[in-house]
Amino acid sequence: MQRILIVEDEARLALILADYLHSAGFTTHWLDEGRGAVSWVREEQPGLILLDLMLPGRDGMEICKEIRTFSAVPIIMVTARVEEIDRLLGLELGADDYICKPFSPREVVARVKAVLRRTVGQSPLDQGLLLDQPTMRASLDGRNLDLTAVEFNLLAFLLARPGQIFSRDQLMERMYADQRIVNDRTIDSHIKKLRRKMEQVRPGCDLIRSVYGVGYKFEPDMG
Repeated sequence: MQRILIVEDEARLALILADYLHSAGFTTHWLDEGRGAVSWVREEQPGLILLDLMLPGRDGMEICKEIRTFSAVPIIMVTARVEEIDRLLGLELGADDYICKPFSPREVVARVKAVLRRTVGQSPLDQGLLLDQPTMRASLDGRNLDLTAVEFNLLAFLLARPGQIFSRDQLMERMYADQRIVNDRTIDSHIKKLRRKMEQVRPGCDLIRSVYGVGYKFEPDMG
C-alpha cells in the first residue's frame, strides 16, 4: 500500500483526511508542524505528500523546495491563501498539484489517486522506462541507466508531465530549488547525458525532445 504523509497543523482536518485515505486503501502518517518534515521524508520515503502551506515551525514552501533538492516524491500543496495559487500553478515550488481550503475529503482522495497515476512508478507511458523513487533508480528495457540524483529528478519531472514543454529556466528552478548559481546551459548538459545513457540501452531512443527556442519535453513512445 502507498503511504501518504499528511503535514497539517489542524488535527481535526488531518484525522478526517487520514480516515478517507485509509478507506481508499492507503496508509498514512501525520505531522502537525513543519519542523522535522524534511528529515522524515528522507528517512521514510513516502509515496506522496499532502503538504499544508501555512505550518508552525516551518512553512510548506520552504519544505517543498528542500525536498525537491533530493526527491521526486509527488507533492500536493494545500492552501487557504488564494493569492498563492498562481505561484503553485507555476510550479515554482516543484509541487505536482494544489488543493484550496475548504475542500471535500473525497476530492482530496481523488486528486491523490490522479497524481499517483500520472507520476513515477504508477503507469509509465513508455512501458520500457521504469523509475523507482525510493532508491532513485531508473531502468530502460530492464537495464539500469545509472543516473545521478539530478538526472533522475529531471527525468521524473518530465515523465510525470508528458508533452508539456518546459524552458531551461523552469527546469533549473525545479532542479536547483536551493537557489545555487548555475549556468543556464547546465540543463542542456544534463539532458545530453540523459539522452546518451538511454541511447546506450535503446539505440535511437528519443524520449526527451528539444523544442527549438523554447526548451524540452518528454514525448512517450507509445509504439
